[in-house]
Order: sequence, then structure tokens, then C-alpha cells
Amino acid sequence: MSSPHEAASGPLAAVSGWPAVATAGVISRGLGMVASTGPDERSYPWASVTKVLTALAVWVAVEEGTVGWDDPAGPPGSTLAHLLAHASGLAPDDDTELARPGTRRIYSNRGIELAAEHLAVQAGMPFEQYLRSGVIEPLGLAATTLSGSPASSASGPLRDLLALGQELLLPTLISAETLARTSTVAFAGLVGVLPGFGHQDPNDWGLGVEVRDHKHPHWTGSRNSPRTFGHFGQSGSFLWVDPTEELAVGSLADRPFGPWAVAAWPALSDAVIEAYGQG
Repeated sequence: MSSPHEAASGPLAAVSGWPAVATAGVISRGLGMVASTGPDERSYPWASVTKVLTALAVWVAVEEGTVGWDDPAGPPGSTLAHLLAHASGLAPDDDTELARPGTRRIYSNRGIELAAEHLAVQAGMPFEQYLRSGVIEPLGLAATTLSGSPASSASGPLRDLLALGQELLLPTLISAETLARTSTVAFAGLVGVLPGFGHQDPNDWGLGVEVRDHKHPHWTGSRNSPRTFGHFGQSGSFLWVDPTEELAVGSLADRPFGPWAVAAWPALSDAVIEAYGQG
């Protein structure tokens, strides 16, 4: 295996050819960081990868008993679990109710914001404060900040993103049982649109993270197992965790998501799994 920062001739070599200033890295369940490339100390916007950070804070709060999956939150009939799973029926960016809870998968930034607001009320502190004390500080994400929406406003360097990936491979803040529940499909069978990749039937989602399952097209690779979960962001960012391959891969860039990422990310994912996976 490559050592960190020695990926020039390995699967991460392709990153230098992307039409972006980008950084990427690989975490192995058993070995920690195995390879990285690019400026891993530079801070980049995470965009919707922020949702993974926010979700982890909610998972911690559930284990502490501060909130519960079945807490009423969002529109009538919706729970905290519905909000995290994009199954509340809320519109993408406001409080418009487009469907009854549990009937469609409608990707909703507003739903994630309401989940964070619910946690803040129950905890008696601003969400950012809970996130910092419950997740950012314990994981050592010293350079990561949340400057606005809990759905999209985190920024930080690759090293912090990969530390989050490591937590999702070998959890320390939550139990393995909680991770298993949150990273498997919630409200199975719902159809919807995966932003950037179109209609999916089903459009599987966990509790705050997207579940790959058998989606096509997709931003991960053809070698990724159906158990892969994570998120990508419109800022050109992604983080996926594949429990079967025992790998986490993250990338940050200075170019927004677009056709370049649709081509580059799956190819990178397949190359990483071929080099470092369990197969």
C-alpha cells in the first residue's frame, strides 16, 4: 500500500488531471490513512457533505437521550427520522409541504435544518455549540467550522474530512448498532431524484447519509458495494464509506460539481477499491 502523500503513481494520481485544484485521500479501516494527494491542509467548502457532520451530531444526541428518532419534527406527521431521511415531504429549501411524510424521497436542505433546530431546542443550546462539543472537538477537527446552515455551510481541510470518514468506519462517538441503523435504508422503497444524477427507483437513504444500494447512475464507482454510504456536495466535495471494502474516500475541490465530477469520481472510486479494497 502507498504511504500518505505518496500517491503520485497510485490510484489518486488521476486527481492531478482534474479540471480543479483538488485534494483526495483514502482511509482504511485497519490502517488509517493509506494515501493522499493535493493540499490536505487547505480549507475548502464542504457544501452538502456538511449533512454527514450534522447527522453524526444528531446520532450522538439520540444515544445520549437528548432527542429520539420518533420525536415529532417538521410538518404534521413527520418525525426526526423523516427529516434526516429526506422523507418528510418538505420542499428542498423552504417549508412547503410537497408530499405526506413517508411517501416520497424529496431531497430537502430545509429538513436537515429543522432536524438541527429540533436538537438545539432539546439540548438547550445553539446547534453549532452542540456540534462543536459533541463531534468536532472529540474528533479533533480543529480546522472545521460551521458558518451557517447545518445542511451546507461547513468548511475544513481534507485531514478533517478523512477523520470524519475514520469515525464512520470505526465509530468512537456512537455505538456500532447506531451506525448500522443510520447507514442502512430508512423508509424503504421511496422513489425520488438524486441531485445531479436524476430519478432513482428506489432512491435509498439512511438517517442523514445517502445509501448507494444499486443506484445507477451514481457518483461512486461500479466496484462500490451496495452498503456504501456518504454524501457529495455542490462545491466539488464528497465522502463515501464502504463497510464491505473497509475503506473511506474523501475529496475536496475548488470547482463546483458538474460533468467533470460525474466522470472523475466513479473512476477514482473504482481505482481506489481495486488498489486497496478487500476483493
